[in-house]
Amino acid sequence: MTARARRGSAAMKHLAALGAMTVAGALALTGCGGDSPEKASPSASGTGKAPLYDELPESVRQAGVVKVGSDMLYPPMEFVRNGRPTGVDPDLAATLGKELGVKFQFGNNAFDTLLTGLRAKHYDVVMSAMTDTKDRQQGLDPSSGEKIGEDIDFVDYFRAGASIMVKKGNPEGIKTLADLCGKKAAVQSGSTAYDLLQSQKCDEPIDIEIFDTHDEAQARLKSGAVVADVADYPVVAYAVKTSGDGKDFETVGEQLDAGPYGIAVLSSNTRLRDAIRAALDAAIRDGSYGKVLDKWNVSDGAVDNATINSGT
Repeated sequence: MTARARRGSAAMKHLAALGAMTVAGALALTGCGGDSPEKASPSASGTGKAPLYDELPESVRQAGVVKVGSDMLYPPMEFVRNGRPTGVDPDLAATLGKELGVKFQFGNNAFDTLLTGLRAKHYDVVMSAMTDTKDRQQGLDPSSGEKIGEDIDFVDYFRAGASIMVKKGNPEGIKTLADLCGKKAAVQSGSTAYDLLQSQKCDEPIDIEIFDTHDEAQARLKSGAVVADVADYPVVAYAVKTSGDGKDFETVGEQLDAGPYGIAVLSSNTRLRDAIRAALDAAIRDGSYGKVLDKWNVSDGAVDNATINSGT
């Protein structure tokens, strides 16, 4: 199943400078470390509360925020613009916050530390284009199958697979993964795009170049040093649209091995999980969910309803 790439040491240096960001009607940077999150007043309604405010755990209602672990280096899903969190996940979080009557406060962390931080209760949820997989649900190391932590539940809100991005005009005539055999391709470290390329059967194997960030892999493709960059569909779609005003890259073939992105919650925190699921279902029904995806041109990844642990 295609999973979001992990981040390396170069990303950690960048992340350390960014702090925590709060998503509500207006987005504002807050400090990191020991700062106390600002409490949020419930949204106005007939009862003086947001529709699903009472469904939240008491601890979240008292804090006024849902603390979110995220890696803000993955446009268009999440990134920082003018010091503020932006992208699909922050916009969806703001939509969920209106239903729940609390703010979603984003903290910037390396991707491969997110579930560890969730288990340590540094934040309440992870919302970071994270693929819902059985290994993650069961707290298993995917390489060894060994138990490494508490079980995780995922509220699934989006579907994405891997896409192949090539230079505009597709000079190498790449159409499928098989066409990469014997050629150089770029991926992010720790991603299952890497596993996907490794599993491709070739007479001459794919020469896989691994980078900490998608920006680095994208730059490698732009320079002509590799013939393709393989990454999650929304990230590739965004790069194709924005890089060089759409003149640098194009996508070839169909999405590969599509799976669900999920909002990760500790399995023991069923009240928060169920409140978020209800808020997502409400956003899908009233159309605000679809508006967010349309805004970022990723409506192909839309789901019809919120599910829990649908990953395999």
